[in-house]
Amino acid sequence: MKMKLGTMAVAAVMAASPVMADLVFPSLSYRTGPYAAGGIPFADGYADYMNLLNARDGGIGGVETRVLECETGYNTEKGVECYESTKGEGALVYQPLSTGITYQLIPKATADGIPIHSMGYGRTSAANGKVFSNVFNYPANYWNGASGAINHLMSQGDIAGKKIALVYHNSAYGKEPIRTLEELSKKHGFELVLLPVDHPGQEQKSQWLQIRREKPDNVIMYGWGVMNQVAVQEAANIRYNMEDFIGIWWSGSENDVLPAGEKANGYKALTFHGVGQDFPVFADIQKYVVDAGNAAGAGDQIGTVLYNRGLYAAMLAAEAAKTAQEIHGVAEITPAMMRDGMEALQVTEAKMTALGLPGFGPSFDVSCENHGGPGLVGMTQWDASAKTWSLINEFTPSDMEVVQPLIDEDSAAYAAENNIAASCN
Repeated sequence: MKMKLGTMAVAAVMAASPVMADLVFPSLSYRTGPYAAGGIPFADGYADYMNLLNARDGGIGGVETRVLECETGYNTEKGVECYESTKGEGALVYQPLSTGITYQLIPKATADGIPIHSMGYGRTSAANGKVFSNVFNYPANYWNGASGAINHLMSQGDIAGKKIALVYHNSAYGKEPIRTLEELSKKHGFELVLLPVDHPGQEQKSQWLQIRREKPDNVIMYGWGVMNQVAVQEAANIRYNMEDFIGIWWSGSENDVLPAGEKANGYKALTFHGVGQDFPVFADIQKYVVDAGNAAGAGDQIGTVLYNRGLYAAMLAAEAAKTAQEIHGVAEITPAMMRDGMEALQVTEAKMTALGLPGFGPSFDVSCENHGGPGLVGMTQWDASAKTWSLINEFTPSDMEVVQPLIDEDSAAYAAENNIAASCN
C-alpha cells in the first residue's frame, strides 16, 4: 500500500510541477588510455540505456535523466577530480568503474551523502551496509567471484592436492581475491600460486614461463584492459589448455579474446549478468536511440559483454531511482533519497521481464545489512569460431561460509579505524 501511495504522490507532483530538473547520473568513464577498450563500451551502454528511458518513457517518473560523463583515464587522481567537479550538479549516484577510485571516494561520498554503486568491483566488504552506509556493490563482488571459480572447478572433480595459479593485476583490484582464495585453499586442500602483473600488463613473459614450469592445473585471472589480451595470448603461446583458464568478469569480454583468434577457444570467464543481444530491450535501444542518432557511440557495441554491463548498471540505477521516488513520494529525488532507494531495491524476474531483460541477471533484494546482493555467479565460455560468449553455468551461490566472515572481519576493521558505529537505522 505504501508503494502505491508513493506512486500516486509522484504523479501528483508531476502534474503540479511540469518543469523539472534532470535526474543526474555521473559517468566516470575512460575512453582514453590503456583501459579504453573496456571503458568505452561500458560508458556507451550506460548512456544508451538512460537515453532510452528519456526517448521512450519520458525519463524516470516523468523526470528526464542526464548522464554527466567525466573522463578519468582509469587514473585514481583524475577520478577524484571528476567526483569533486561533478558532485555539485545534483549527482544521484557514482559508478567509479575503478577499484582504486572507489577506495578514494568511499569516505568522500559518505561524508557528502552521495551513494556509490561499485557493481562487481571496489571494496568487497562494502557489502556490509551497517558500516558502509552509502556504498553498494550488488549483485556480486570479487570474493563471490573467487568462490565461484573454485566452485566451478570442484564441479568438475576433486581439487584437493591440485595447484591453482592466480594471475592478477598488481593493484588494489587484483589483490582483492587473494585472502578469499587463501581461505578456500585451506578448506579444499589446493595449492595457491600468486603471480602479480604490473600495470598496464603488457609484459608477462616471466609469469607465463613460471606457469609453463610449474604446470598449475588451473589458472584464475583478475586482469583488466591490455593485460587480459596479453595473458590469453601468452597462454596460447605455451599451449595452456584454455578450458582450464578462468577470468573474473573484468577479464571476460570480446576485447580479451579476439586478438588470439582460434587459440582463445574454450577460455572461460565469470559473470553476474547475461551475454549476447537476444533480449527485447536491445530492439528498443536500436529504435529509440541508435536509429534516432542519439547513441553514445557508433551503435556497434550492442550485445557485447561490457556494453551489456554498462546497460545493467544503468538499469539498476534507474530502478533504484524509481524506488526512491515511490518511497519519498517525489519525482525530483535527492542523493539521500537515492541512497534509500538503493537500499530498498528489489529486483525480481517479473521486473526484469517487464524491462525487456528476462533472465538477464539474478533476482535479489538489498537491505541495510546486505548491500552486496546474493553473490550469485555464472560462468561463460568463448566460442572462437562463432565469436560469441555463452552462459554455460547458471547463476549459482558462492561459498558464503568463507566469504561472509571475511566481509565481517574487514568491515569491522574499517569501522574501528574510522570510528564508525555500525548500525541500521
